[in-house]
Amino acid sequence: MQRFFKSFLTISALSSLVIAPFIVSVGAASAQPVQAKKGTNASYVGAGFAAGVTNGGQSGDAATFGGNLTGRLKLGNTPVSARGQINFSDETSAIIPHVSADVGIAKNTNAYVGVGYQFVERDGKPTPSGNKNGVAVVAGVESEVGKNFLVYSNTTVGINAYKNSPASAISINGGVGYRFK
Repeated sequence: MQRFFKSFLTISALSSLVIAPFIVSVGAASAQPVQAKKGTNASYVGAGFAAGVTNGGQSGDAATFGGNLTGRLKLGNTPVSARGQINFSDETSAIIPHVSADVGIAKNTNAYVGVGYQFVERDGKPTPSGNKNGVAVVAGVESEVGKNFLVYSNTTVGINAYKNSPASAISINGGVGYRFK
């Protein structure tokens, strides 16, 4: 019986020495704070509103309310995205392809700034972002709010975007997107 206890104690002690490092390392690993991933790498398409807040001072330059279609294609592991936006009114639309630099500002949330060119389908007809072709600067925020869904908002500035006027057009856009990648 004494020999049994001695063997039992020896096996228990050796087992404790072998298992203890695993238990300690698991405990240490779980004690480390989990860093929340900043930003989103979502590629998505979305739709929403577009509200022009400026006018060029000429006939056909009035601030216009309409809609927008937008899309983002994340380019690999870089902080760069290819984007497209269409701001439309009841008369015509402005197609705005642009490239953006993206910065993660919170969990699943990016801020971005981009530059591109605005192509107005019917020159002289109002869209929320002006009535003629020109350089466009876009700044915005996007955030994943659920599985495969995002909300986005941006401001688009059409540089010299009115016919017969040196004024720039400013539109405020927002909507809901669906993540496809």
